[in-house]
Amino acid sequence: MTAETENLVLEILRRVQGDLTELCSGQQDIRHRLSLIETRLAGIDRNLADQYASCAGQSVRIDRREDRLGRIERRLELTD
Repeated sequence: MTAETENLVLEILRRVQGDLTELCSGQQDIRHRLSLIETRLAGIDRNLADQYASCAGQSVRIDRREDRLGRIERRLELTD
């Protein structure tokens, strides 16, 4: 190989190495951002679960109130 060819190969290898370094850096950024997204989704899932539990609790309370109201109406003979 001539010196000119060797220099050309080295230059190409340096460019490839620089591109790989840039790709690795970009990939680390993507991993970090994906981790943030996963964390936020987990928080959303927890919030939804809390809201479902709250709705279930409210449904139970409403059902109890309806039962009580039904008993009161029967005692007062207000039912149709």
